Amino acid sequence: MSILTTHQLSIGYSKNGKTDVIQSGLDLQLRAGELVCLIGPNGSGKSTLLRTLTGLQKPLAGHVMIDGSEISKLKQREKALLISLVLTERVDIENATVYNLVSLGRHPHSNWWGSVSDNEDKIIREAIEMVHLDHKVHQNINELSDGERQRAMIAKALAQDTPIIMLDEPTAHLDLPNRVEIMLLLHKLAHKTDKAILLSTHELDLALQAADRIWLISNENGVECGVPEDLVFNGSFNKAFESKSYFFNAANGNFSMNYPMSRKVWVSGDKTRMYWTLRALARAGYMVVEDADIQISVTETGWKWNEKEIATVEELLVELNQQFPESIIS
Repeated sequence: MSILTTHQLSIGYSKNGKTDVIQSGLDLQLRAGELVCLIGPNGSGKSTLLRTLTGLQKPLAGHVMIDGSEISKLKQREKALLISLVLTERVDIENATVYNLVSLGRHPHSNWWGSVSDNEDKIIREAIEMVHLDHKVHQNINELSDGERQRAMIAKALAQDTPIIMLDEPTAHLDLPNRVEIMLLLHKLAHKTDKAILLSTHELDLALQAADRIWLISNENGVECGVPEDLVFNGSFNKAFESKSYFFNAANGNFSMNYPMSRKVWVSGDKTRMYWTLRALARAGYMVVEDADIQISVTETGWKWNEKEIATVEELLVELNQQFPESIIS
């Protein structure tokens, strides 16, 4: 079920009588129970779109509808009952605990900053438990790690109990383990709570794995929406992130660098080691060609070339470089 829709939406900025349109003609749908990742190159309008959808910024044209109501016509409290927003900026509240921070999410419902009722307390604690911070409920937020702080902000959004949660770059300042954990958490929460969760991110590889749906935004093609794998198969990712320096590798869902390659080898054998072998060879300037004179066999424990057993990638590259001593760097 679509809980948020846009109709011929144009986003951008108007200043001093001049209008800068970033995207136009957008017809989008955000569905309950799905995690949607908004991805695209810098300058394509990710943050502007999020701000427009949440009502923080007026559309240049068109409409944003939530449950049949146009968001631009809603009062601030009405918006706060429909959408909770988690921004990238670090939140510092002196002497505030995790419980204090998450309790702020209840303000649109109670409109009261004082003591909370038993029911409010239950909602707050359930939100904290859902993000696995119940063991730090009374800890000062300034003592939390970046990953824990981000989970606390998500708990605040959950406590706000809106049908829609939007997050702007929620993994921007986190290390890899925490980025993975946050993305997995948001995927689980969308399915468990039946909320529509939309987040902007540069984490393409994680978005491809965690998102139920991708909004792929680009300057050339507007916003293309679909299941991640369909956008890979139809070439949309390659078009959106096209560059002379790298390309989107549809075989593994990662970006690969365009190395200058002038040497030819053929590689076959163990699939587990094959991916890493090909990466090392590409970095060293070797292209894989089926009829190449040099035939390398990848085994479960190493590599074979010219009847010689090779134990490490480093040894393999040394052997190959002796065969091709010339530099590949132009």
